[in-house]
This record gives sequence, C-alpha cells and structure tokens, in this order.
Amino acid sequence: MAGNVISTNSRTESSSKPIAPRRSLQQAQEAVYDFLLHIVKEQSPEDVLAEFKHLFIHHVDSTGTGAFSALCEIVFTNNEKEFRHTLKRCCYILVNNWGTKRNYKAIHDLLELFISGTTKRYTLSPTLKRLRTWIDSFVGSEDFQELKLFAARYEEHEQAKISWKQRYTAFLLVPQYADAKNPIEQREAARVLSKRLKDRFKFDLAMYITRSESTCAKLSRLKNPTALGDEVLRLIRTVVARRGAYSHSSLAKIFLTQVEGISYREFKLGLLEYLTFSLNNPNFTQLLRRKLASKLEDLYQDQDDQVLTLDLLLRTCNRVVDFLTTENHKEPASLFVSLLSENNPITLVVVLLKIVLISKPTRIYLEAKIAKLIQFYENLTEEECDWMINFLEVFSITFAIHAENVEYNLIDMSKEGSVGDIESQAFNSDNYRIFSSLRTGKSEDSMLETLESEENNS
Repeated sequence: MAGNVISTNSRTESSSKPIAPRRSLQQAQEAVYDFLLHIVKEQSPEDVLAEFKHLFIHHVDSTGTGAFSALCEIVFTNNEKEFRHTLKRCCYILVNNWGTKRNYKAIHDLLELFISGTTKRYTLSPTLKRLRTWIDSFVGSEDFQELKLFAARYEEHEQAKISWKQRYTAFLLVPQYADAKNPIEQREAARVLSKRLKDRFKFDLAMYITRSESTCAKLSRLKNPTALGDEVLRLIRTVVARRGAYSHSSLAKIFLTQVEGISYREFKLGLLEYLTFSLNNPNFTQLLRRKLASKLEDLYQDQDDQVLTLDLLLRTCNRVVDFLTTENHKEPASLFVSLLSENNPITLVVVLLKIVLISKPTRIYLEAKIAKLIQFYENLTEEECDWMINFLEVFSITFAIHAENVEYNLIDMSKEGSVGDIESQAFNSDNYRIFSSLRTGKSEDSMLETLESEENNS
C-alpha cells in the first residue's frame, strides 16, 4: 500500500504526468463483476468468500487487481441504488456459478457473511460507515429475501423438516426470472434452480409411483415427494384418467382450431364454454360461469369486433389467471377464495391447466401469481392454511403429470391389462395401475435408471 502513496514533495513532478481518465460508474461496476467472475471460476468457494468479505465487508484491498478501487469509486458516487444493484449482481454471479455446481453450502455461507454482525462495528471511516449502512439496508430489503431462497436449497438438504413455504421454492423463484428489471445473473440463477427443483419433484413423483405400484413395494419405505400421503396415488389416477378425444390437450387443440379467424367477442364466449366444459363439479361450474362471464364481457371491449390475435389471446389468458388467483398481485382474488371454498382444488387446477394448454407463455405468469399467493399466506402455520397447501400440492402434481418428458398411463387390472375406454365407464381408481415412462419411448426399467442417476447426482 505504501508504494501507492504520493508524497507532498512529488506533486510538481506528478503534475506533469498525464492523468488517467476517470471511469464511468458502469465501467467501475464492470470491473468488480469481472473480478468476481474470474475468481469464482478459478478459486475454491472458501477463497472466493474470503475475497468477497475483504471487498464488501472489511473493505480492504487484498488483491491489488483494481476491484477495490472500482468499488471505492462506486461508493464515492453516494448513490445507494447503484451500489445495491452492484452488490446484488455480485451476489448472483457467485450464486449462479455455485448453483450450477450444486454447491449450496457456499451459497449459504455467502448469506451468513451479511448477518455475521461485522457491519455493526463502530468505525471512524466515513466511507466504511456509508458502506456498512448500505449493506445493512440491503439485508433488510426484499432483494435479500429473494437471495435467501437459494440458501434455502442448502437448508433443505440439511434439515429433516422444512417449513411449508420452502417446499414451494420452485414457484417463489419465478417472479425473479420473470422480472426483466433484475440483473441477468439473478434471472438466470432463478430460472435454473426453479427448473431443477421442478425436475426433482417430477422425477421423485415418477419414482414414487413406479415403485409404489410394484407388487413387492412397501409404501412405508418409499419417498413420497408430496404432502398428501398415500392418497396421492388416487389423485394421480384421477388426473391421468382423462384420455383420447376428451384429454385436456386434445380439447385445447380443438378449441384453438375453432377460434381461428373469429372476432374477439366470439372468442370470449367460446373461452367460457371451453373452460367450463366437462367439469365434474356442478356447483363449481355454476359459480365459475357466473363470476367469469361478467369479467370476460367487460375485458378489452374496444377489441370486441377485431379478429383474435396471438397477442390478444395471451393477454386474455393472463387476465383470466388474474381473476382466478390474485388481481392486485398481493391478496387472493375473491373468485380464488370462493372456488376453493368448494373444497375441490383439483377442479380449479384443471381450469388453470386448460388456460396454459391454449397459451403456453401464460404458465410463467401463472406460476408468478402462485408465488404471490404463497407469500400472502406465508406467516400462517401449516395447520392454519392446510387448504392452501392442498391446492399447491394438487397444482404441482397435475402440472408435473402434464410435463413434457414423462408420460403416465393407466392399465385396467380388472380386465387383464386392458387400458380401456375410461370416459365411457364409471371410473374406479382402485382397479387401475399407473404406468410411467419417458416420452422418448424408453422402458420403465430405463426410466428407473434415469431417475436413480438423477437422484444420485443431487
């Protein structure tokens, strides 16, 4: 450090030397990002955490690479918003790299740096005081709460029992990668982890089903990835039972063909019929038709005489999701509460599935809404919101069953292995065995190998 100090006797000499142009704020930020990107790829997590601590917590130059001076320039701008953006992006650079390698402990340790109490120590340095004040503000922000979702993944591996909210981290991450205002590193980290958690659930569910239907299986020894207990098998048989011309995907394709070239007014009428067609709950259907009809009639009325477009289809499906989940992005919509009061979450989930099947981009929007509902109820105990948890489980299972690479079929064991025309007969789920396979055509044994490999790599 001494070599960088300029004595008063050398002022005249140094004044004749060209002065390096001052970096812009963006250039200073990029210098910090580049430093972390380099060390996170080259050094161990322990060494990277130490350098991060030197830089942001202790605020000392331990490397001489220029990252420290760049951070000083950022702090000297006295712009807390830009500093927080810098800190947030730095954290996600590390989270993204460690998450890819499934090094959840390093992510957990990163968050521990912020709550270690170091920022509470007294200092005479105005710069360090400002830095620590901003870090404390960051720790108390929504940004830090979002960051904690990644550490929760490590806690999930370490704890035998986790809070009910943590079970749905895959949904809670969606608003982060759906928000274009977030740093690209944060969005990518959230997208990757969310997908990994969904895949984990999907494979665990398939593994549970495959093994539970085995004649030599003992259910008590099987890992049930849901919170529904053994009743999940009956639910899955009910969800899978729709097939052929009356399957949800088939009805969605027919509906999209029928609405091509029609007016928006006609589309809204057809949409109501499509969403309520073949629902097994008369009370639910009547309530949904009554409540949704008036909302659809008023929706985008200035477009009623226009021909339906893909953009209008997407916006309409998103608005219907609002009506069915949360309209103000915070509290549950009255229709959501009313429909679930019927104590039949599968019917509501089927309606949401039918929306996504005709507008695939709506799925991200829907899952972001689900995250808002989870956040609204997060302070309640598991017992106080068991009906909400039941809805989330049914939602997760139904959408996992309709995933792209795992296919579920039913075999009627009462008819010597015949699949049967389920739609034309009284459905007794106990007569059926669930058969799961990869859509690539691989056998059940091959699927088990894939699932076990996935399990071992986690």
